[in-house]
Amino acid sequence: MSELLATTYLWLKAGHVIFVIFWMAGLFMLPRYFVYHQEAERGSPEADRWIEREAKLRKIILTPSLIVVWVLGLALALSTDAFHQGWFLTKFVLVLALTGYHGWMVSYSKKLARGEDTLSGKQLRLLNEVPGLAAALIVVLVIAKPF
Repeated sequence: MSELLATTYLWLKAGHVIFVIFWMAGLFMLPRYFVYHQEAERGSPEADRWIEREAKLRKIILTPSLIVVWVLGLALALSTDAFHQGWFLTKFVLVLALTGYHGWMVSYSKKLARGEDTLSGKQLRLLNEVPGLAAALIVVLVIAKPF
């Protein structure tokens, strides 16, 4: 029985890592799409294509990946009793923050589709660094388990 659990754990972990990669790719792409979208003339065919691209990225990659990351991540955490480990709790807070960032980006994407661009290209480029910083911190926490 313990061999079955160990094998299941490895498959859960592999799936979790795969979908984290997909989710992070989307988190890196969407703000860049926003920059190009805002540079397009409002109401132009190019702007319409960016609206479509953003929607597809959200619906095909970002949201499904987010759901799978959470399901597999929670399954892993429960199977290893991770909720009592300091490194995991810090990682959990960072993942919650990334999930909030994801939600904000979805919201901003919908604002852009309505023609409401409230951030500059420079601000969007800076926001593009958020997932990279979070990923670096999460990897250090998971690999080094500093506390």
